Amino acid sequence: MTAETAAGAAAAQARPGAHGSGAEGVPAHRYTAAVATGIEARWQERWAREGTFEAPNPVGALAGEVGDRPRRFVMDMFPYPSGSGLHVGHPLGYIATDVYGRFSRMAGFNVLHTLGYDAFGLPAEQYAVQTGQHPRITTEQNIATMREQLRKLGLAHDPRRSISTIDPDYYRWTQWIFLQVYGAWFDEVAGRARPITELEAEYASGERPTPTGAPWSSLSPAERADLLDARRLAYSAEAPVNWCPGLGTVLANEEVTAEGRSERGNFPVFKRNLRQWMMRITAYADALVDDLDQLDWPEPVKLMQRNWIGRSRGAHVDFAFSPSVSVRVFTTRPDTLFGATYVVLAPEHELVGALTAAEWPAEVDPRWTGGAATPAEAVAAYQARAAAETEEERTSEAREKTGVFTGSYVTNPLSGAQLPVFIADYVLAGYGTGAIMAVPAEDQRDWDFAAVFGLPHVRTVQPPEGWEGGAYTGEGETIHSGFLDGLSRTEAKAAAIARLEELGAGQGTTTYKLRDWLFSRQRYWGEPFPVVYDEDGRVVPLPESMLPVTLPEVSDYSPRTYAPDDAQSSPEAPLGRNREWVEVVLDLGDGPKTYRRDTNTMPNWAGSCWYHLRYIDPLDSERLVEPENERYWMGPAGSDSVGGVDLYVGGVEHAVLHLLYSRFWHKVLHDLGHVSSSEPYHKLFNQGYIQAYAYTDSRGVYVPAAEVEEVDGGYVHDGQPVTREYGKMGKSLKNSVTPDEMAADYGADTLRLYEMGMGPLEVSRPWETRAVVGSFRFLQRLWRVVVDEETGETVVSDEAAPDDLRRVLHRTIDGVRADYEGLRFNTAGAKLIELNNAITKRGGSAPREVVEPLVLMLAPLAPHIAEELWSRLGHTETLAYAPFPVADPAYLVEDTVTCVVQVGGKVRDRLEVSPSVSDDELRALALAAEGARRALGDRGVRTVIVRAPKLVNIVPA
Repeated sequence: MTAETAAGAAAAQARPGAHGSGAEGVPAHRYTAAVATGIEARWQERWAREGTFEAPNPVGALAGEVGDRPRRFVMDMFPYPSGSGLHVGHPLGYIATDVYGRFSRMAGFNVLHTLGYDAFGLPAEQYAVQTGQHPRITTEQNIATMREQLRKLGLAHDPRRSISTIDPDYYRWTQWIFLQVYGAWFDEVAGRARPITELEAEYASGERPTPTGAPWSSLSPAERADLLDARRLAYSAEAPVNWCPGLGTVLANEEVTAEGRSERGNFPVFKRNLRQWMMRITAYADALVDDLDQLDWPEPVKLMQRNWIGRSRGAHVDFAFSPSVSVRVFTTRPDTLFGATYVVLAPEHELVGALTAAEWPAEVDPRWTGGAATPAEAVAAYQARAAAETEEERTSEAREKTGVFTGSYVTNPLSGAQLPVFIADYVLAGYGTGAIMAVPAEDQRDWDFAAVFGLPHVRTVQPPEGWEGGAYTGEGETIHSGFLDGLSRTEAKAAAIARLEELGAGQGTTTYKLRDWLFSRQRYWGEPFPVVYDEDGRVVPLPESMLPVTLPEVSDYSPRTYAPDDAQSSPEAPLGRNREWVEVVLDLGDGPKTYRRDTNTMPNWAGSCWYHLRYIDPLDSERLVEPENERYWMGPAGSDSVGGVDLYVGGVEHAVLHLLYSRFWHKVLHDLGHVSSSEPYHKLFNQGYIQAYAYTDSRGVYVPAAEVEEVDGGYVHDGQPVTREYGKMGKSLKNSVTPDEMAADYGADTLRLYEMGMGPLEVSRPWETRAVVGSFRFLQRLWRVVVDEETGETVVSDEAAPDDLRRVLHRTIDGVRADYEGLRFNTAGAKLIELNNAITKRGGSAPREVVEPLVLMLAPLAPHIAEELWSRLGHTETLAYAPFPVADPAYLVEDTVTCVVQVGGKVRDRLEVSPSVSDDELRALALAAEGARRALGDRGVRTVIVRAPKLVNIVPA
């Protein structure tokens, strides 16, 4: 018996792929693989021919009869079209949204459900680099393969709405959105984005003073442009970026691991100052945090976004070094300022040079000097050491704290104490201000550093009685803090901030971990920027009429890469190789001039930031999305609603990157009046993953999982023992199973039913090929309820169903409807199996009044067999829009029967009990009945005879 494939003769016989209809010993009309795949192909062709799943828009090219049906916009996180195709783990979310969408249509909703392709990206470009073949060719082939695989699963998508991010008609609008962001600024007073032309008008009229106070009319054109550019939501600037020589490109913070390496390729990443396009996502930090409360998202995802944005409320505090130089720190605990005993700068901090003394002070502690003769030598050596460390190494809690004294002191603004200034690698330049006030008594990292260097600690928060030492981070009364003594933490923070502001030594403020979004990539396979540069190097946005800016042909698709550790190298993008495209003559309103195009491309996140909007109006060539259609599909449902897609399903790995970026772009479009919804996705659901067992031999080499046998509790391949592990499914682990294989062996409906029945949708689960047969057997049993396997005739009865079966039916309807609405597809399937079992246990012809609702309820999970059975039951129209069954409340009331309780053969009581009451439960109820207890008196009980549910006879002792 193999470990991961269908096992045993019984499974082989049940598996439909083992024989076809009409084979020897097999009834001619049995539901087999051949029958299933034939049914599925026929119904898929009919759905396509009749446009069954085409959702009408209120207006425009896709306009149709919307009527008074409520809308339901269902979306999947769209896939990257990989060349390796799909394995059975990939469609889990797609099948789930299809089940939900199909149910919603039957429940009376107008359902928009389609699937596009996020087709720009590094894998296609890397393949192009290796083969010389244009990435578009490979990508379009991969899309065609994936579309065919998904079509075989019977997904009810509207094909007219499917998009691909590499289509110029699509990325024309990606470029258009970029220009909207570039042409906007964030008005902090209004709390929203506004056109940059409005800011310019306010400067020109004097309504808004310029930052320097100089009249707008007195500024040169270059000065005016600089002033506006400094406020744009998309801007080009010299900025510290993550430069990856091994990939030849810069990376966003989110694409760099905690170890300081690239997520793709695992190359070292270095900080460099380079001119890049940036998105001012930080302007929306508060909105991105606050509006999470209005979304129906999993709490862990909300927490991840809050943590990534990292909003902290506290104070900026200035520790004076001289009348003109101060070290500014941000602290969330200004109430502990009297406990600050030293200050630490990041080794890269801009003031390190200014604060490095010429000589060591008298009687300097040798532990502070790093063994160097002068502060300059100590600082230089330590900076070199820190530069070679990863961020993870620098911030590890386990490693011993290191650092050196700069030789200088600064003044604590509240206590007046002189505090030594150190540099240490546990402080990072990119977090806060790159400097901290160290309060050892209330911070464990500071305590550990102070212990190494012999620095004092001063408690400012009273620890609980019995506290034995170490940093105390809990609540307590403020102590050793002058005018703050006796105050609570909240009171002390407010009082400390007020005194700092009074002294001009600080102010209350809010800081964020979030940094502006790095938006340039030195890649070929991405959206070109819709801008050019004039002879002065200034950005000139292209008019809408010149969009899209399409990708040119180039001789080599790869960016120039370098040795992974060549930190001083610089980006050279592939687009720069086509000089005819880069240097272009354009007439932008003041006559033909030569301009230079941007040789960077947008990151692959750009196209996925807004695809939900293009699904709404994919054929509109005049606008991003027709306002009436956007309001219909995504508009707020009420005054307290933010609008957005009704259900968005995808992996939790996109909790920060895609979702944060998409929310930012959508909010900008909302502020500028292009969309009515202020959030893109109202309800988010993270599906789990289908994983699989993999096996390695004694060399650690993976062997084909399908060839492994289970022997005496162990696993063997080719007679040799192998080790089993559990994890991802994939070709490299030789444990991949494709949906094509499963559809061929069992039919797509069986695969759909099995994947939805493996467990709760949000939970990851192991794939078991041999378990698929259980789902197939259920469909066979249902088929036999409707179809005679020998003759092919429909065998249901038009006689009325008995009350007990009718009661099971309506309870099933009630439960399955609630399960579909709640995305509990595994329990919905189980209830349908129970109903089918109740039908088959009766024997004889099944009542039509029970069979037809069963077929309708099954349709979202197994649509092909449901359509076929519906047709054989005499219906000529598709059941895709047939009303979903509604439970009769009368049959949901618990049924009861009267149970007679006898004592010594005489009736002493009567009980109303469930018909399904167990013997043990009925025995207990009878013994507790008042009439029985009275009749027994002090006598004991010799025996109890139970004839559930109608009779109990208690025999006294």
